[in-house]
Amino acid sequence: MLAVLLVGIPATAQAQEEDQAQSATGNPARKNLVIKEWNTDVRSNNKYLDHVTTYNEFGKKVEEIEYNTGGQLWRKRYERGKDGRIQKEYLYDQHNRLVSYKVIEYNEVGKKMQTTYLPNGKVKTIKVYEYSVTNAGE
Repeated sequence: MLAVLLVGIPATAQAQEEDQAQSATGNPARKNLVIKEWNTDVRSNNKYLDHVTTYNEFGKKVEEIEYNTGGQLWRKRYERGKDGRIQKEYLYDQHNRLVSYKVIEYNEVGKKMQTTYLPNGKVKTIKVYEYSVTNAGE
């Protein structure tokens, strides 16, 4: 299996952890919330938009956009299944062109498999998650 890391695009582990931390009903405190993160250049004191995260009416993340001083770097849009978990994740570039999309599936015991596709539908990568428990004292 091939694993690819795109420079400038954050790993989705943090987003997945945040998503899994929310119950199927979402986070009530984030219902219809838009979080804008701003940076300030200390030399010029200019403020610029850094990141925007948008949540739906159930408090579930539906979109993220990353910016720099030149504008949008990338955008991710999430589609969820009836269980509230992310089933598809779309990645767009700075011109809002589709770069890739992921299909996330769970088997009957909850193990996750993620297939990343190119815009033309060709498989780019397949990621299978393995879960193991270790004892801290060993």
